[in-house]
Amino acid sequence: MPAPSRPIGCPPGLEYLTQIDQVLIHQQIELAEVIFGLQFNNKYEIKNSLGQKIFFAAEENDFCNRCCCGPLQVIEVRRPLRCGGFCCPCCPQELEVHAPPGTPIGYVVQNWHPFIPKFTIQNENREPVLKYRVHAVVADVVLSLDGNSEVGMITKQWGGILREAYTNADNFGVQFPMDLDVKVKAVMLGACFLIVSSNCYVIPQFF
Repeated sequence: MPAPSRPIGCPPGLEYLTQIDQVLIHQQIELAEVIFGLQFNNKYEIKNSLGQKIFFAAEENDFCNRCCCGPLQVIEVRRPLRCGGFCCPCCPQELEVHAPPGTPIGYVVQNWHPFIPKFTIQNENREPVLKYRVHAVVADVVLSLDGNSEVGMITKQWGGILREAYTNADNFGVQFPMDLDVKVKAVMLGACFLIVSSNCYVIPQFF
């Protein structure tokens, strides 16, 4: 996708998000994982609704990746280690989004609930902006703070019988209003990775 001009106040690299209302996240399939059952760092292609690539995301947890890819990073998603799953009241899930890396632009914080995972999307000052909750098995609904209006949606997309049966690679879609603040769009994108990431400490990065 050709890079549009960057609006004032838009972090570098996020100008792609100013002109779209949906992104598609396709996790790449590693053949060795399918054949040998090994686990590698996840990699994702981020596309617009036309299928044009706008970002590439990868989990980073080694020195080589930081040295080789550091200058190309536009978004960094940090997820501290927490207890597995979303039902432990003592360890709520949390994720922070940086753009560029080192500059926080927002956070996703779990609001503990015994049955339904619920989260608050915060801006860089940790002020609540939106909230979202699991609405169905494959969809999260993003709501206004008062809960009266639907702002967007995070949905798991069917990847086909072979992909679903033999791999753990997932496809997701993130929808948001076209005029939503670009930083909040980026945090919603990070919220999707809170759903799909593993329970260990990973940092998906966008290039």
